[in-house]
Amino acid sequence: MIGKGYEKRRLTEGEWQELVDEWLLTHPAGKRVLILPPDITRCYSYAGVITAYLYQKLNGRHDVFVMPAVGTHMQMTEEERSGFFPGVPAEIFLTHDWRTDNVSLGTVPAEFVARVTEGKYREPIEAAIDRRLVSGEFDTVISVGQVVPHEVVGMANYTKNLVVGLGGRDMINKSHMVSAFCNIETIMGNTDSPVRAIFDYVQKKWLDRLGITFFLTVTCENGADADLFGLYIGTERAAFEEASRLAAKVNVTRLKERAKRVVAYLAPAEFRSTWVGNKAIYRTRMAIADGGELLVLAPGVRQCGENDEVDRCIRTYGYSGTKRILEHYQNGDFEGLEMVSAHLIHGSTDGRFTITYATDPQLMSREEIEDIGFSWTDVRPLLEKYRPEERETGVYADEDGEYYFVKAPAVGLWRV
Repeated sequence: MIGKGYEKRRLTEGEWQELVDEWLLTHPAGKRVLILPPDITRCYSYAGVITAYLYQKLNGRHDVFVMPAVGTHMQMTEEERSGFFPGVPAEIFLTHDWRTDNVSLGTVPAEFVARVTEGKYREPIEAAIDRRLVSGEFDTVISVGQVVPHEVVGMANYTKNLVVGLGGRDMINKSHMVSAFCNIETIMGNTDSPVRAIFDYVQKKWLDRLGITFFLTVTCENGADADLFGLYIGTERAAFEEASRLAAKVNVTRLKERAKRVVAYLAPAEFRSTWVGNKAIYRTRMAIADGGELLVLAPGVRQCGENDEVDRCIRTYGYSGTKRILEHYQNGDFEGLEMVSAHLIHGSTDGRFTITYATDPQLMSREEIEDIGFSWTDVRPLLEKYRPEERETGVYADEDGEYYFVKAPAVGLWRV
C-alpha cells in the first residue's frame, strides 16, 4: 500500500501527485487502462482531479478509458463531465447501465447474509458487475473514490464503487434493505457493517483475482471545492482501513448536544433529486433533537428519483414512515425496487423531528414536496436570508434563535 494522510492539514498538490507517481513507477500499467471514478454526486471526492492526473500521465503510452461508477444515478451531462474531469476528452468515456451491462459473478448465500445481519435479513444476494471489468479487454483497472461516512455501508467506497456503482439490481436493492433492517444509525461512520461484510465476501470470492487497484481519498469541504486530507493506494483492504481511520477523524463532527434546528444546504450542481439530496437527512439525523426541525435548502432539486422508475415509486409511496413502508414491502409492492423502500425508510423520521424541503417552485412545486411527505417552503428568499455559499458549517442565530448550519452534508456525519 502507498498512502499518506493528515488530520490537521491537507495534502499539497505535490504530495498527492508524488504518491500517484510512486504507484505508476512501481506498478507499470498495461496497454489498455480503465479508470473507474464516481459521478458528479461525489463532487467533493477529489476523484475528478485524480482521474484527470492519471489520464495526463498515462495518455499516449496507453489506451485510457474512463467509466464513471454511476450506480442507479442519471448519466452525467457533457458539461458535468468536462467540469468534474478537467482536460479529459469526451470520447474516452464509457457508460455503465445497471439494467443491461452486468454479468453475474455468483451469489452470496442466504446463510452468510443471515449471520452478518444477526438474522435481520435472510435472503441470498446475487453479485453482478459491469461486463467490461471481467472481459479481459483491459490490462489495468483503477477504482478512484472517496471514503466518507455512508448510510448503507458505513464508510463509502472501496468495493462499493464496484458492486454498487458498477453493479446489478439484486445487490443494489438488497444491500440497501440490509441497511434499513439493521438501522442506518448503527451503521453510519463504521468501517465494518453488515453491508460491508457482504461486499467483503464478494471481494474475496470473485474480485480479488481481477487485481483492481483502489485510489481512496479522504476529503473535507472547502467552500465550493474540497481539500484532500488523505490518499491511500492499493489492492488490499488495508488501504480502505487506513482511509476509514482518517475519515472517522476529519469527517465526523460530534456536537455537545442535539440541535433543535438544523439547516442543510444542497448545492445545485451536486443535488438534483431527493434520492441524493436526502443525505441532508441521513447525515444530520443523529444531531437533531427530538421535536426538532431540519430545513433543507435545495435550489437544484427537481425530481424524486435519479431515473423514471425510481421517481415514480417514490412519488407513489412517499416518505411515510417505517411502519407503512414495511407493510408495502411485505406486501410485495417494492419487488425489484427494494432499494426504494429502504430509501423511504431512511428518509422518514417517524415523527421524531420535522423536515422542510425548500425548493424552487419552478423546478419542484409545493404539491410535489407535500405529496411525498415533507413540508415545503420557497427556497428563493431563504437563499437571500442564509447565503449558504458564503458561510461555513457551524452554529449561527437568527430571529428564531440558534441553529446549526451544514454546508456540505455529503462530506460528513454529524452526531452527539
